[in-house]
Amino acid sequence: MVGIFRSTILLAVFFSTCDLIFAQEVSENEGTSNSTQAVDDPALAVKPTVTKTVEELAAIAKKSVVVVTFTGRDGQPQGLGSGVIISDDGLIATNLHVIGEARPIRVELHDGRKFDVVSIHATERSQDLAVLKIDARNLPALPLGNSDDLQEGQSVVAIGNPLGLERSVVSGVLSGRRDIEGRSMLQIALPIERGNSGGPLLDLQGRVHGLLTLKSLKTENLGFAICINSLKPLLEKPNPIPMSRWLTIGAMDPDEWTVLPGGRWRQRAGQISVDGQGGGFGGRALCLSTQAVPAVPFEVAVQVKFTPSDGAAGLVIHSDGGDKHYGFYPSNGGVRFSRFDGPDVFSWTVLREARPKSLRKEGWNSLKIRVESNRILCYLNGELTFESSDSNYKSGKVGLCKFRQTEAEFKGFRVGEKLEQRASEELISRVSRAIEGIGAEDTTHTAAVQELAAEDIRVVDLLEDEAKSLELRAARVRRIAMDVNTARTIAEFQAVLKAENIDLIRGALLIAKLDNPELEIEGYVQEVDRHVRQIKNAVAEDASENERLTALNRYVFEEQGFHGSRTDYNNRSNSYLNEVLDDREGLPITLSVLYIEIAKRLGLNVVGVGMPRHFLSRHEPKIGSPQLIDAFERGRLLTSEEARAKFEELTDSPWKDSFLDSITPQATLERILRNLFGAASETHEVERMLRYVNAILVISPDSGPDHMYRGILSYQSERWQQARSEVEWLTNHDSNVSRADIEKLARAIASESQK
Repeated sequence: MVGIFRSTILLAVFFSTCDLIFAQEVSENEGTSNSTQAVDDPALAVKPTVTKTVEELAAIAKKSVVVVTFTGRDGQPQGLGSGVIISDDGLIATNLHVIGEARPIRVELHDGRKFDVVSIHATERSQDLAVLKIDARNLPALPLGNSDDLQEGQSVVAIGNPLGLERSVVSGVLSGRRDIEGRSMLQIALPIERGNSGGPLLDLQGRVHGLLTLKSLKTENLGFAICINSLKPLLEKPNPIPMSRWLTIGAMDPDEWTVLPGGRWRQRAGQISVDGQGGGFGGRALCLSTQAVPAVPFEVAVQVKFTPSDGAAGLVIHSDGGDKHYGFYPSNGGVRFSRFDGPDVFSWTVLREARPKSLRKEGWNSLKIRVESNRILCYLNGELTFESSDSNYKSGKVGLCKFRQTEAEFKGFRVGEKLEQRASEELISRVSRAIEGIGAEDTTHTAAVQELAAEDIRVVDLLEDEAKSLELRAARVRRIAMDVNTARTIAEFQAVLKAENIDLIRGALLIAKLDNPELEIEGYVQEVDRHVRQIKNAVAEDASENERLTALNRYVFEEQGFHGSRTDYNNRSNSYLNEVLDDREGLPITLSVLYIEIAKRLGLNVVGVGMPRHFLSRHEPKIGSPQLIDAFERGRLLTSEEARAKFEELTDSPWKDSFLDSITPQATLERILRNLFGAASETHEVERMLRYVNAILVISPDSGPDHMYRGILSYQSERWQQARSEVEWLTNHDSNVSRADIEKLARAIASESQK
């Protein structure tokens, strides 16, 4: 009853207040209502055809199914999948996972001809879809059907390249429809094997209704296909990326890293990952930092995690740029400090080896090496693990390593004279006092089990009660951890807002960090800086404003392929700037934030335009007329009349010329927060809503409705002190909230907090 009562209070008061805010700030997520509609293009319309037998259909459709491979670092095919020709001028639909990341891609047609992919015509990570472009004409394309019309029980045919068996045909029926991880899927009663991914699912008229993608883990003869209607928005509004740029996505920045042959190293802003067999002994793969190593003494540190559990990955020091170096790394459930003197087993020496209790079997481990004049100290998770006086190598590069088939991730790589890694004992003590009494991890021993097994049967109930108590306390500790992250992040957010020139990139990343505590801000700031350097390198130093703007648009939208989200518009990832940078996809406002800040770093005056439902930007040159720009539509230039038409397309609300006024950086960040708040309110995620309203009140501290929100959400989450503080604030200020609602909340807090 308590939960129901609190929900009633929340809804009754919450929604009587919400119009006060959203009448002024309209959620971005309500815009672009046609973003998921199927393409209405005569060129894609399916012409009436007669039903064919499976044999007849296979003979025709096989000619339109292709083999898709991407190439590894050794130049050999590494991945294999299927694709289907959907236009006679060289467009091929497949799954995004089929083409790998940033690797050369090749397509083989039914007649044996092979083509290198010249561009990635469109991608949609959330739907696992990709459209490839090859330089060919008069290809046998298959028509696209309407997957919404496919009926359960209807006969279907799948064609693909399972296990490398090219253009295999299997028939079955549509057995259902499922929504899996936000993807609209067709469940089909036929087997899907490795290599089938990306192949077409056809009706007996030869129309493509889906792309094969998943095999059921429960039943052999059961698979799934992505609905073809999810592909159509990509064809309507593609985001083409030439292969020259595709190959750089996720690639290690050569200004910062030197990758030795072997292994596949990638970076997504501040985090580095590696997989594939290395080129050195034991599958060793090295990635060396280009930054200058300080004079002795110095330290190098990183956090690492990997799979499988017996994998090996860690730090390198004193590297000669080849096979000679020291390595400190977890391996086979232990930790090693080794010296590598060459490329083979005879030139490898394990100097120290141990199985310390501080080694975490799962998740992140922190490694640090301290190099002094006469010794090398190795630290694991803040504890000294090894000390070595080996002096074969005394200088060289530092970096990262991994061995065998390990798939590893690294973050927080640092080099310096002194690096703090372990929290101070004083801090640990303060944290322990703060959570004292919340509970500790339970341990079970054989002796205890034998003893308790002889007790009364009620002992099981007592243990269950204790377990529940510990789980509750663990949940409270996790909430404290998230609240600490919120407090620290909001403090940084305040500092950004107080700066003379507000950095929208850093502000938007801090908003994302509210939900993602591990997000490393600096890595993404450096990613933006890399984009800026690329653009500057493409224009003359004395380039005009128009030349710089043209270079900006070409780089961001044509070469890098940043684009508006079409099939998963309301996904909150589109509001997280780090994920917009990773996936090159976002909302009008997040894409505009990126565009505005890159422009500013190029010396261009581009401002935000807070048009409701669809955020825009405007270039205001020193000489010449201002120009509206729609970053969601890949930099499309708009007139005022076209912007108004866009607004009227999205809403029935009356137009105001003030909608095209520029908007402050503070208001821009607030709008991102309100978008996230609105999305969280639809799913009733109280903790997330509370984080967002805390940040909103940093920007608008006198907003009465937001103080009311925080009071209600604090009440919902049993933060009684905060809830009372909000009631007190509302009572003492002209808050634009009804006294009746304030009093209702006060009575509810008084009643529930005393129980």
